[in-house]
Amino acid sequence: MAVQAHATAKYVRTSAQKAGLVLDLIRGRDVNSALATLRYARKGVARDIEKVLRSAIANASQKDGFGGDVENLYVNACYANQGPSQKRIRPAPMGRAFRVVKRTAHLTVQVAERPVHIAVTPEPAAAPSRAGEGGTRTGDSRPKRPRGAKPKAKAKPAVKKQATAKRATKSGAGKKKTASKGGRAKTTKS
Repeated sequence: MAVQAHATAKYVRTSAQKAGLVLDLIRGRDVNSALATLRYARKGVARDIEKVLRSAIANASQKDGFGGDVENLYVNACYANQGPSQKRIRPAPMGRAFRVVKRTAHLTVQVAERPVHIAVTPEPAAAPSRAGEGGTRTGDSRPKRPRGAKPKAKAKPAVKKQATAKRATKSGAGKKKTASKGGRAKTTKS
């Protein structure tokens, strides 16, 4: 079973929304890649998230069953929950007061060990038993269409084209509009 560990920093003086923008950058990445991303991120909260990530890596390395290789760790989950907000008052014009909300957030980063996949070579597939069966659909003599190719369109009868031509002449599609001096357009039959 893969080792999982998490670390949480509480009451970090930032909003959960701002922290979430940086956490979205590292979610699902390898630990070393996430640390490099946080190092060069142009957000102030990236430094706090980096501390939490390093703590989560240390927690994972101390767990029983850890493989010992930090390269196999990746950011399994990371999120920012809203903490308590401090309400302050800022003086405003004409004797009024504006409220200032100083937000805090709880940052959580969870790391896990990637499972090691052992590659097994598949055995060669058996040849088709009946002649003409390879590469065709069951009970169909046509070959399979290439992936992404559209099916062929069916031919439309020519009768519909004549009917639409008659409708076009009735509705005035054959009339030509010309501009006159008065600004109104005159219609002439062509």
